[in-house]
Amino acid sequence: MAEEFDAIIIGAGQSGPFLAVRLAEQGQKVSLIEREHLGGTCVNDGCTPTKTLIASARAAWMARRSAEYGVHIDGPISVDMKAVKARKDKVVSESVKSLTDLLAGHEALEYIEGQARFVAPKEVSVGSRTLRAGQIFINTGASAAIPDWPGLADVPYLTNTTMMDLDVVPDHLVIAGASYVGLEFAQMYARFGAKVTVIERAKRLAPREDEDISAAIRAILEADGVSFLIDSAIEEATATEHGVRISFRSNDRRNSIEASHLLVALGRSPNSSDLDLGAAGLEADDRGYIPVDDHLRTTVPGIWALGDVNGRGAFTHTSYNDYEIVANNVVDRGNRSIADRIPAYGLFIDPPLGRIGMTEAEVRQSGRAAMIATYPMANVARAHERGETQGLIKVLVDATSGRVLGAAVLGIEGDEVVHSLLQAMAAGTSYEQMMRTVHIHPTVSELIPTVLAGLKPLE
Repeated sequence: MAEEFDAIIIGAGQSGPFLAVRLAEQGQKVSLIEREHLGGTCVNDGCTPTKTLIASARAAWMARRSAEYGVHIDGPISVDMKAVKARKDKVVSESVKSLTDLLAGHEALEYIEGQARFVAPKEVSVGSRTLRAGQIFINTGASAAIPDWPGLADVPYLTNTTMMDLDVVPDHLVIAGASYVGLEFAQMYARFGAKVTVIERAKRLAPREDEDISAAIRAILEADGVSFLIDSAIEEATATEHGVRISFRSNDRRNSIEASHLLVALGRSPNSSDLDLGAAGLEADDRGYIPVDDHLRTTVPGIWALGDVNGRGAFTHTSYNDYEIVANNVVDRGNRSIADRIPAYGLFIDPPLGRIGMTEAEVRQSGRAAMIATYPMANVARAHERGETQGLIKVLVDATSGRVLGAAVLGIEGDEVVHSLLQAMAAGTSYEQMMRTVHIHPTVSELIPTVLAGLKPLE
């Protein structure tokens, strides 16, 4: 016999726990089901641990450069990866505890560990239990996509998840994939002292970005010692005495490279295959995503999909925003929608990339009249003062309305600076008004009016 709940939430990533608490606070009887761990990818093997590792890698990098700043450290700089990992584990543990504490104290909320599967549109099984609810919310996230290369199953490859267990500096780390996850790990481990080679089948790294941004990212990582094999397709992986041999094809020639460690960073796949969606009357698309409308509703009334599994965003912040939208619609009887969401994300190499709105390529494809401006970080006073002058600022503006269409800030504090433009986009502020706003000196943001003053027609 099914146990009755008002709401069932499958998955405890960035949407699930907060939605569970919000519903419980409204007096609803809620079950939150998680098969692995609270917090999902972000807390356990994504944002929280990787940015903690990046902080350690930056500390090592700054220590090696200390003489440039007139600070002398006696002896060679070394990295204790066991201590680095311990620090990362502590930060992750504190984050998980924070979520655990959030869920505690709500008598109407039951946290259940196990794999959830649909048995009917309103019923879910987990272990020996069957649960029924009028509202079901899917927040199962995504996992590392694993290719079908011959031999891969027989070599000890790593993913972004298993990298979290690594407590040594690899002699030679080969990374398959030059997108955001791969690039962050590449710079991080190069700064820890590893030899790092990145293999990418596209003709440039970070192919989602404009060519000038991709080129600048490559220059930043190459300055840290990262090597790239671009336009190279991996065909096979073979175990060796000391690690792995990766065979790849480049320029119609077959080559190979040996490494002590292999990281597979080829994107993410939605966690939908274990849910028995058909029993609920749902069907994933050809990539495994659960289709939703702009209010996150699936095709089955009473079932919503939030976070990475719905294919409408692939970030912690979009997942949390999904929670906000659903809570507004379901609890507050509002009408918030993801149609109002401006694309925004970061690449957390050092210096970081902050990206919002449309790329130059997308603006050109749209056919609209637009203006463009770019500005080198080498001309920014704050960058010179900090000794970090790599990167550029790029802004695109609608020539008719004067509103910002998109921007990229690749450089020191770029992931923070870009938010000033994001807020202006959301408010519909014209670039002329932004130009007239006085900023604080010496900051990176003070250059926004200067960049906008250089706008020229996009030809």
